[in-house]
Amino acid sequence: MGKIQCIGILTSGGDAPGMNAAIRAVTRAGISNGFNIMGVYRGYEGLIKGEVKPFTTEDVSGIITRGGTILKTARCKEFTTPEGRQKAFETCQRVGIDALVVIGGNGSLTGARDFGMEFDFPVIGLPGTIDNDLYGTDATIGYDTTMNTIMECVDRIRDTANSHERIFFVEVMGRDAGFLAQNCAIACGAEAAIVPEETTDVDQLAQFMGRGIRKSKKSCIVIVSESPKCGALYYADRVKKEFTCSAAAVRRPTTASWPAAPVQEPSKPSSRDSGTSWSASATTKWSMSPSASASAPTNASTNVSSRCSTS
Repeated sequence: MGKIQCIGILTSGGDAPGMNAAIRAVTRAGISNGFNIMGVYRGYEGLIKGEVKPFTTEDVSGIITRGGTILKTARCKEFTTPEGRQKAFETCQRVGIDALVVIGGNGSLTGARDFGMEFDFPVIGLPGTIDNDLYGTDATIGYDTTMNTIMECVDRIRDTANSHERIFFVEVMGRDAGFLAQNCAIACGAEAAIVPEETTDVDQLAQFMGRGIRKSKKSCIVIVSESPKCGALYYADRVKKEFTCSAAAVRRPTTASWPAAPVQEPSKPSSRDSGTSWSASATTKWSMSPSASASAPTNASTNVSSRCSTS
């Protein structure tokens, strides 16, 4: 590989607040250092199909506070095959891209690593995912915004929970990592957090909630990481069936109901996710194996962390 003159930038996978700020930072920093910048639209799919456009500073003007990604994003199964990556490499050769900056999550950066190793091609990965499940960075692009959005939602939910004296199971995103559920539970003062890194049963969950009831709380908030087998609805249904008359679960069973409240991904990025610090601190050379992509939260609290049994 010769001297790098042109850098391509793309976003892949799920969008995250702060991606536009990262696009802006890469574009402006690259141009100021004498590089040509190419924007690749629709992720790896666009790289395969040649959806590439030269970028100037005007192209990224006014986008720092916008959610989503101006480059659009997509998931591309073809790129997971050697034939798909070969087409992407041929596009890079044809349009003159000498290096890539990929903004995305675990799957996107795994693809970037494979592409770089297969063709000896310079690739830099920016960890862009709200789940915070990538090794090598304290916080991923989008995580801070999502945390603040969940906290706002839980604050509003708690008002209703107190008014109706109910238990609310609030399901948040996070995939296989419990960072969002655990840290939001701590910040919001929830009675329990159910995260993938820990296992528990409903009896233990009832003890967590009972601690709050004994402190004269009239409601309970439980933050649950998303799961196809045992998300918020699973717990709400089990607690309703198995602990209707249990004082440990709720002091006033006749007035309690068991809704599950989903919290969706936010849009406009927070000051941290849109801050210029991402241009340096969020840049990670991707060289790890996919199996080591997610690590357990390092600030786990035994009073807050719990997880369902799959029985």
